[in-house]
Amino acid sequence: LIIIIAFIYVLNIIIAALHLITYDMNQWSKMAIYGLLFLPALIYTLVSEIFFNGQTLGKKVMKIKVIKIDGYAASFGDYFARWIFRIVDIWLMGLTPIVGIISIIVSKNNQRMGDMASGTAVISLKDRHQINHRILEETQKDTYKPTYPNVIQLSDNDMRIIQDTFKTALKSKDHKTLDKLRIKIEEITKTDKGELSNTTFIKLIIKDYVHFTQNM
Repeated sequence: LIIIIAFIYVLNIIIAALHLITYDMNQWSKMAIYGLLFLPALIYTLVSEIFFNGQTLGKKVMKIKVIKIDGYAASFGDYFARWIFRIVDIWLMGLTPIVGIISIIVSKNNQRMGDMASGTAVISLKDRHQINHRILEETQKDTYKPTYPNVIQLSDNDMRIIQDTFKTALKSKDHKTLDKLRIKIEEITKTDKGELSNTTFIKLIIKDYVHFTQNM
């Protein structure tokens, strides 16, 4: 967004200068020139997310990325849906993302309207921790489908604590700690283990998190 705003600011200066040059042109010619000038700002996020696998330059700097919450790879259609809804989220509000902010606050997975329409979400890639190789291999299989998409609510630090606590509790057979850990995970991710044991539930949470964040 900052890059787009900066681009538009510079563009306004260019347009002011062009106004003198295009003074004698008809209205349609002026509209065509101005349309071409605004085109990069208009399609910047769409093109960037398609070619940089869910990231713009700003997202790379912030270490965040767009992912599909159903476990499948995001497609052109998903990025296109997010881009179209930017009109509602940002452009129609005069570059003030009021609608987008409200939808992030009230949505289940902190999603913009475009994310809800495309089934995507933005996750943090900061401070990635080391992942158990066996878990990584399992979640890289094409047949793996995540059970709890809400694991994207967890931060990398959350997952580090979960893995360390889980490993320690299993070694010492500390069922009380496992129970507390499971309850905390359910609170953060708004999930329910159902009939699964604490151990099975937490293992699935870890695998799903790895599935969504691997190779980022």
